[in-house]
Amino acid sequence: MFDARILPLQKRLLRPLGAALHRAGVGADVVTLTGFGLGLGAVVAAACGAFWLALLGLLANRLADGLDGEIARRAGPTDRGAFLDIALDFMFYALFPVGFALADPGANALPALALVASFVGTGSSFLAFSVIAERRGLTAAEYPTKGIFYLGGLTEGTETIALFVLICVFPAAFPVLAWVFSAACAITTLTRWYAGWRLFA
Repeated sequence: MFDARILPLQKRLLRPLGAALHRAGVGADVVTLTGFGLGLGAVVAAACGAFWLALLGLLANRLADGLDGEIARRAGPTDRGAFLDIALDFMFYALFPVGFALADPGANALPALALVASFVGTGSSFLAFSVIAERRGLTAAEYPTKGIFYLGGLTEGTETIALFVLICVFPAAFPVLAWVFSAACAITTLTRWYAGWRLFA
């Protein structure tokens, strides 16, 4: 819901560091893979109950996710880079709640399962829409620099990261936050299904 507003600010903030990394010869794919590794570390930290360390790993992962795009725009975007970026992002989003489920299975396992299932709904509808939109030559005016067609919704990247920050800062609230966000993701999935049903008729 807020990605289109947040992305221009993010680009302005990360542009100098992205330019410096590009000049230093750091490749976008290397940053993408490094960010994913940091994200996996955050999942392990959450599973061990080190939630502040998980928060640091989360923020490092998101920083890398922004920087790889800045580097790619200077070096020239590639299909492999776009593929890695979206595939590893979706995997990280699904794994992060698992860390909290492992930290406290009794309280967190079921809401974490619901959250991951809701991510499958938003992710699959997002990617399915993108494939058909690409086939039809459609573009998303709000996201001109994205490697694939980007269909927004109630729960996008910004809202998901806000949720992850909240559960790191308030881990005891994980069940309530997970259930609420799962419901919001269900709304996003339904609206994307409806958009695809109408547009691709």
